[in-house]
Amino acid sequence: MIVHELPTLAVASLAAFGLALLSAVAGFGGGVLLLPVFAALFGLPVAVPMLTLTQVSGNASRVWLNRTQLRWRLIGWFAAGAVPPAVAGGLLLAHAPLGALQRLLGVFLIGVVIWRRRNPRPHRPSDRAFAAVGAASGLGSSLLGSVGPLTAPFFLAYGLTRAAYIGTEAAAALSMHLAKIAAYGAGDLLTGRVLLFGAALTPATLAGSWAGRRIVGRISDRAFVTLVEIGLVAAGVLFLIGP
Repeated sequence: MIVHELPTLAVASLAAFGLALLSAVAGFGGGVLLLPVFAALFGLPVAVPMLTLTQVSGNASRVWLNRTQLRWRLIGWFAAGAVPPAVAGGLLLAHAPLGALQRLLGVFLIGVVIWRRRNPRPHRPSDRAFAAVGAASGLGSSLLGSVGPLTAPFFLAYGLTRAAYIGTEAAAALSMHLAKIAAYGAGDLLTGRVLLFGAALTPATLAGSWAGRRIVGRISDRAFVTLVEIGLVAAGVLFLIGP
């Protein structure tokens, strides 16, 4: 690694640690907040595939830390829907107009929280419905880097909280991110610099996931859901005001 890039790596590592901790507590949010940090440090063409590499290590660690609570049927249906669109979106990344999609997602996330507050007991989605959730997430994630908040309302409506929610969502997202990496590689987006920085940020990401896992077991289910809803609104605002 070039010596003059070490300060940049230090800033990126600190951000990766803090936002991996956030993701380990809320189940999402790190990718949405980390993308603008990476874009400012490295430029958007490098930031999106680098974020995906970082998310692989973060999600894998959350799967392992919450492995006893995974809901494998949901993971399977989500992956079946997510992988093909994730590959297609990864191949289209260099040509897609992202601004309108980003703002539409912001409106959706804020609207979901308002709807949940008006309907405190939403209809429980079926296992098979997660194939459609995965399809939308796979396409959006490959284009925008991260749409973790998009899946949160569906996992919450299913009744998952804390370890079951965090581990299951992470396993579902992991299948999507691995497909994206394959597509980015086919599209020549995984340069040596991207791979080097992605590997260098892995220790900070793993440390953040471990620290977050120790926090999440100490909060109630109700506080957890409230925390996720606050994260949804914050992510929606970020999507609306983003570039």
